[in-house]
Amino acid sequence: MHVGFVGLGRMGKHMVLRLKAHGFHVAAFNRSPEKVKDIEKNGVSGAYSLKELVQKLDAPRVIWLMVPQGPTVDEMIDGVLPHLSPGDVIVDGGNSYYKDSMRRAAQLKSKGFHYLDIGTSGGLGGERHGYCFMAGGEPKAYAMVEPVLKVLAAPGGYGLFGPSGAGHFVKMVHNGVEYAMLQSYGEGFELLKNASEFRIDLHKAAHVWNRGSVIRSWLLELAEDALQKDGHLERIGDSIGGGSTGEWTVKTGIEQKTPTPMISTALNARYVTRQAESFAGKVVAALRQGFGGHDVVEKGVAPTTAGKGKKSK
Repeated sequence: MHVGFVGLGRMGKHMVLRLKAHGFHVAAFNRSPEKVKDIEKNGVSGAYSLKELVQKLDAPRVIWLMVPQGPTVDEMIDGVLPHLSPGDVIVDGGNSYYKDSMRRAAQLKSKGFHYLDIGTSGGLGGERHGYCFMAGGEPKAYAMVEPVLKVLAAPGGYGLFGPSGAGHFVKMVHNGVEYAMLQSYGEGFELLKNASEFRIDLHKAAHVWNRGSVIRSWLLELAEDALQKDGHLERIGDSIGGGSTGEWTVKTGIEQKTPTPMISTALNARYVTRQAESFAGKVVAALRQGFGGHDVVEKGVAPTTAGKGKKSK
C-alpha cells in the first residue's frame, strides 16, 4: 500500500517510521526540508514538494496530513490536489474543527476524491504503545485506510464513528474530557502542596495513587515522573497553551444545549494561568509536556521547546 505523509512533527515522523517498519511504501514531505533529509536517513522516500510526493506513490493513494488545524490544512489540500487521481484518499489526522472537515469532505467529493477526518490521540506515547484513531467519512474510504490504522493503532484503538466530521467531533469531545482530567489532577496536587501542616511528598502521593487507586492513569504516571525530577515543579511556569479544541467543545455544548461545566471550568483555568501563576497550572503544563511534548516556560531561563509539531490541545 502506498501512503504519503505531509508533516513530520512530533507524531508524524514516528507514524511514518512505524509504517515503514511494517512494509508499507511511504513517502514523506515537510515544509522544512531538514526534516525530510532526516527521515531519508531511515530509508523513507523523501519528497521536497507536494508534486514530488504524489509522483512517488502509485494509485490509489492515501495522503495523510499531520499539520496544524486551520488554513494550513486547506493550503496542503490545495497544493496536493492537482497531482492526485480520482479515487485517492486525503486524510486529515490533526485537530481540525469538525465543521471544517464536513466542508472539506463535500468539496473533495464533488471533485471525485475521498476525504477522511481522523482524530489522533496517544501523544508521544503512541510511538511505543500505538495510537488511538477516531474516523469520520465514507465506509469505502475508511476500508482503504484501515490497513494503515491497524499498524499504527493500539489494539482495538480505532473506529469509524459516522459520516464526515464525526471523527473530529469525537476527538474534540475527547480533548474536552482531557482538559477536565488535567485540571482535576492539577487542583488535587495544589491542595496537597498547600497542606503545610502535613508537608505531603507530592511524588510519593502520585506513586502510591498509581498503584491500585481508582484515579490511576497514564496522566498520573506522567505527574509521578515530573514530580520525581522536580518535587515542586519550581522550574516550570504555569502558563498553559492550547485551547482551540476546548473552546470548540464548550461552544458545541452551548449549541446542543448540553451542559459542560467541568470542561468550561478547565478551559477558563487555562486562561487564568496566562495572567497569574498557580501550582495547578504548573502540574497541567508538566503533564502536557509529558504526553505531547508541548512547550513549557522554565522560570529563570529562556523559554524551552520540548518539540514543535502539529497539535494544540
